[in-house]
Amino acid sequence: MKRKLIYIAGPLFSDAEKNTNEAMCSIVERYCDVFLPQRDGYLIPDLIKRGMTVENAYSYVFNRDVEAVRKADALIINLDGRTVDEGAAFELGLSFALNKICVGYRTDVRTLLQWGLNPMITVPLLEIMHNTEELKEWCMRFVQTEGLRRVAG
Repeated sequence: MKRKLIYIAGPLFSDAEKNTNEAMCSIVERYCDVFLPQRDGYLIPDLIKRGMTVENAYSYVFNRDVEAVRKADALIINLDGRTVDEGAAFELGLSFALNKICVGYRTDVRTLLQWGLNPMITVPLLEIMHNTEELKEWCMRFVQTEGLRRVAG
């Protein structure tokens, strides 16, 4: 049986952000294959250091990440931070438009709105996990449930 592929979207600019993404990845990889952009894609500063123009680096990262979202069975978005990372928000929107399973991971209590996160972020999510145990439980359910699919509309 082919392992399902999960795209982990989230901020990847500070050590803390990268560490959280890697911790999520280490849990998810017990159950599924993972595309983690900071590990499996390329980062723009690295491409520029290797001689790529800024424009080409942006296009390369964009196209590679979009293709990875297309191939994924589901997306887990790291929602931690005062606001949701704009790149991750785009990847969530694309995943939702492609009828992928979309879930969130959030340990941070900060929000800009008194009611919570922006509805353009929360509505596409089937659920939000708040700790590593919930993430592990979701992964187990996801791999065991072949029919788990978002219904378009």
